[in-house]
Amino acid sequence: MKSTLGKAHGWVRAHWFALVTGTMILTVATGGGVLAANRTCRQLSTGRIFASVTTVPANEVGLVLGTSKVTRRGQPNLHFNQRIAAAATLYQAGKVQHLLVSGDNHIASYDEPTDMRNALIAAGVPANAITCDYAGFRTLDSVVRAKEIFNLPRCTIITEAYHCPRALWIARQHGLEAVAFAAPDVGLKSWSLRAEVREQFARTWCAVDLYLLHRQPKFLGPKEPILVSVNTP
Repeated sequence: MKSTLGKAHGWVRAHWFALVTGTMILTVATGGGVLAANRTCRQLSTGRIFASVTTVPANEVGLVLGTSKVTRRGQPNLHFNQRIAAAATLYQAGKVQHLLVSGDNHIASYDEPTDMRNALIAAGVPANAITCDYAGFRTLDSVVRAKEIFNLPRCTIITEAYHCPRALWIARQHGLEAVAFAAPDVGLKSWSLRAEVREQFARTWCAVDLYLLHRQPKFLGPKEPILVSVNTP
């Protein structure tokens, strides 16, 4: 009986040790992957993110990355408001002549591009200076579709500072010449911290998408070139 119990305890200890060791190795590997992805992301975006309207280079088209108009609790989404304000500012300053708003519209009741378009019109951007991309389900989809569907050789990506490096990383890997205009921070520590933490892991998945899975947008389709008409801001 003692021999049987001893063997059972030995089996448990061995498997427990294997589980703990495996967990530690996985944790270290995951942490290393996060650090590597963040380092690569920052390096590839160095010198291409601008926070000033004065210094950001001019481009014909600005790509506004989508987010919901309201939070899950039904409150105004400050990230949405900041991106819209930044995009309208660039247009009114003559730094972009047209805005491509790209977001999620997977169901009829959820329509990020139309919400962005309406908000930009309310901010003074002419309707004919706005194009909607309804299949921008992820940052990768929005950026790649800007090049492949809307035929943009270059653009200014408009989003918050924490999001800019990943968007530029994707653009670089897919041959889209881009700079980014960083919308001002939302100003609330809890919102900013949550966004920053989420972004660290999003960059790791981005590395997997770009280098391992070579992921493409969920939908491509026929070309829809943007014909820029010069409007007077």
